[in-house]
Formats: sequence, C-alpha cells, structure tokens
Amino acid sequence: MTRPPLGVYVGLSSITAAYGGLLAAVVWGGLWVPAAADPRALSAPITALVALTAVVWVMMFAFRNVAVARGAASLHYYQRYASADAPPEWIERPARTFMNLLEVPVLFYVVCLLMLATGGFEPVQLTLAWIYVATRLIHAVLYIAHNYVPTRMTAYVCSCITLVVMWLRFAG
Repeated sequence: MTRPPLGVYVGLSSITAAYGGLLAAVVWGGLWVPAAADPRALSAPITALVALTAVVWVMMFAFRNVAVARGAASLHYYQRYASADAPPEWIERPARTFMNLLEVPVLFYVVCLLMLATGGFEPVQLTLAWIYVATRLIHAVLYIAHNYVPTRMTAYVCSCITLVVMWLRFAG
C-alpha cells in the first residue's frame, strides 16, 4: 500500500481551507447570494441532485451490463457478490458512487424539505444548496473518472461541511 506524498495532503488541506473561506464569504459576506429568493427555487438544486443520481444509476447499469456482455464481469459475482468473482474495480465505481449518492445526500433532501415545510428558507440556503450539489458532482466525477482517494475525499469533506452549515443555519 502506498501513501501519497505529504505535499498532496498539504495541497488538499489548503483547498479545503480555501473552501471554508468560500463558505464563510457566502454565509457572512453574501457572496453569490441573491437579495431575495422564492423558496420554490430550492426545488432546482434538489432536482439537479436527483438528476446526478439518475445519471450515475444509468452509468452503473451500463457499466455492469457491458462488462458482463464482454466477459469482463461474471453474473456469478452479481448473484453472490463473492470476491473471487469480482470484476475489475473500474466497473464497480459507478455502483459505489451511486450508493454514495444515496447515503449522506439524504440529509440534504431532508433539510431542504424541512426548509420548505417550515418556512425556514433564506436566500443563503439556496446558494449553499447549489454549492452542495456542485461538490457532489465533483465528488462523483472524481470517483468514477480516476478514484484517487485524497482528491475524492477532499470533495466529499467539502460537501459534508456545506451540509453541516445548511443544517446549522436551519436549526439556528
């Protein structure tokens, strides 16, 4: 097992810190925040995340079926998920990305629906919602395209930080 050089972690930590600064500028400085926004505008980032999930779902289906058709994966693996029959790692990346889009993003959907149901919506939340969707898109692309864990984890952490800020603003 190889470890990335220290410089990779320093660089990615710097990106995460800069991202924190960006979020602070959004929340406290009004960066990219509309003066007013209709709460129904929150349906657009919700729909965008659902669309991203659907695209990855289709990719999962396509990757797996093409792999089985070409003999790169075995139906036995998908019957038992036994590691002895496991297909090449790249074939399962869309599946793992899809599952990832069904885990933490549930909290995004919940906070958005609660904002709509309770009237706890504010324009900053709309900007944060779009930023969350963007970070999830970046994470999905990184996961499927090259799956380098340090960069993928950076996108994941940034999305989680955004989600925490959304929840704190809603709860506060």
